[in-house]
Amino acid sequence: MRSYQVFATMSPEHARQVLKAISEASPASFSQAVAVASAALRARPVFLMRQPFEKRADAVRRTLSRVAASDLAEELLAVYFLQCRKALLLEWLDLVGLEHEEGALKHEAPPPPPADVLGKAVRTYRKGEEDAADRELLLKAFAAQTAIDWPELEKLLAQP
Repeated sequence: MRSYQVFATMSPEHARQVLKAISEASPASFSQAVAVASAALRARPVFLMRQPFEKRADAVRRTLSRVAASDLAEELLAVYFLQCRKALLLEWLDLVGLEHEEGALKHEAPPPPPADVLGKAVRTYRKGEEDAADRELLLKAFAAQTAIDWPELEKLLAQP
């Protein structure tokens, strides 16, 4: 799964929540997404910015669901977890034993942990008390990063 596919499979309601959090934590990132959505709609960014937030978010989600927007989708997912949901990100990185500095990986393309460690980490992470939707989103977003090539994680995420 790639980042654009993460947005394509996300419910509109969850996408609105994610994009709302991004718009508050990183207005510049959200504005960039609106500009890309405007271009995809062949509309001026001002037109889209004047729309109610729900319509803007829906347009951005539809745009991020396209293959051409995969890089921007990956960037927005990173912004969401680094700036809005850092605790969930840190929990996941610690479970899989990746070295990081406040959520930023220390190594460009980290090797996957052993399959048994990864399986246990996914099961433990999914059992978290709250935020089930964001926990699942983080797992998908993490696996979708271009720097992460962990086929075993993809297999685990395909299982409920």
